Amino acid sequence: MDINSILIALAVLGGLGILFAIILYVASRFFYVPVDERVEAVRGELPGANCGACGFPGCDGLAAAIINDDASLSSCPVGGADLTERLSELLGRVGDAAAKKVAFVKCKGTEECAKSKFEYTGIRDCRVNASLQGGNKACSSGCLGCGTCVDVCQFDSIHILDGVAVVDREKCTACEMCIGICPRNLIELTPYDQDVYVLCNSQDKGKDVRSNCEVGCIGCKICEKECPVNAITVTNNLAYIDTDDCINCGMCIVKCPRDTIIDYEGAFAIKNK
Repeated sequence: MDINSILIALAVLGGLGILFAIILYVASRFFYVPVDERVEAVRGELPGANCGACGFPGCDGLAAAIINDDASLSSCPVGGADLTERLSELLGRVGDAAAKKVAFVKCKGTEECAKSKFEYTGIRDCRVNASLQGGNKACSSGCLGCGTCVDVCQFDSIHILDGVAVVDREKCTACEMCIGICPRNLIELTPYDQDVYVLCNSQDKGKDVRSNCEVGCIGCKICEKECPVNAITVTNNLAYIDTDDCINCGMCIVKCPRDTIIDYEGAFAIKNK
């Protein structure tokens, strides 16, 4: 190839580059969509977890929704009351800070307390475990302890202790990622200041619960009868606490014959009496 051919080729390529640059510039000007500076300001205040717990597609979606009045200032569970206050000052709007909530795992069936049907040696994923004969635990509602919830938690608030997942409420942001991924539906939100927990999710009859787990709820209704404010009810063989009525007196903890109901410190440490 002679020098003239090379120069022509370079000229053609250069010309095409300039042409494409002009086209891109014109297109960017023609299709330009103004960005509301307030959206960017709100986005700058959001934590950036992009967990989706607010119900919008990430922090960008929530920022736009807040500006368009499609979401409240307290929609971000990760940011909490501090974020709500900052957004109120930024936008000059009143925002009611939602009561802080945290996740908790409704199971106390540790390796010592809960029986197993077989030894699981597969992938450490609760969903895979659950797909094999319903899971290795004899209790069909018990935590499988493979740590799938631990893997999705971005805040290091869930840990496996003695084969059961437990939540550190001081780190939990109520993003609900663990709730959505648990194949046993064992995890739910509760008020941050709730100190009393029923650590069981089995609705089996008492006889079956006894044969599968030493600490499972047998639906005896002793807690229901002893609660001074009627905050506990037993439905389908399982005790439930109404956190709106519960005064955290601990009477149910004392009276529970199975040690199924414990306080927060006990729930996190998995202390078996």
